[in-house]
Amino acid sequence: MVALPDPILMRAEEYLVWEPTQEQRYEYWDGEVVAMSGGTRNHNRVCLNFFKLLDDALGDRSCEVYIVDVKVQVEPGQKYFYPDVVVTCDDRENDPQLVQFPCLIVEVLSPSTEAADRGKKFAKYRQSPTLQEYVLVQVAQPGVEVFRRNEQGKWVLSEYSLEDRLTLESVNVEIAIADLYRQVQFESEEAES
Repeated sequence: MVALPDPILMRAEEYLVWEPTQEQRYEYWDGEVVAMSGGTRNHNRVCLNFFKLLDDALGDRSCEVYIVDVKVQVEPGQKYFYPDVVVTCDDRENDPQLVQFPCLIVEVLSPSTEAADRGKKFAKYRQSPTLQEYVLVQVAQPGVEVFRRNEQGKWVLSEYSLEDRLTLESVNVEIAIADLYRQVQFESEEAES
């Protein structure tokens, strides 16, 4: 995400009416509207791969998978974010513009978003009582970090490499990490060609 040159300030109610009419996507941080940055081909490919794997695996269940353009209500009237992939399995979902009860959120990291995705965003996402897993995916090199809420409510980190298989416990889906990186060229490969 990239801050706008002149911050736009508005109330949440105004943002929820204004934002869908914009060509660009904007997140909402405590009264400030923040423009979303564009992504790279690798970023887009990883998002699509993750979405497709989840959507295929969850096709016969009551879970819904959304990619990029569906915002998550982190705090009503305070924060609305656009994760790269979000899954909800909650039958209370009824707002056509946003997800209110996520169980799984995936953020594909980029240099412009990594600090916020690891820091401020994750701190806010953790406040969601329905969120069970938060996944961070590298694109420069293969690597996946999964933060899971344990039975004591603490967030526990597990790391995965290209050869590993990842079980997403929140939705009971297993994914080969290599499948997330299908058609992705890593920086070292690009330098060699």
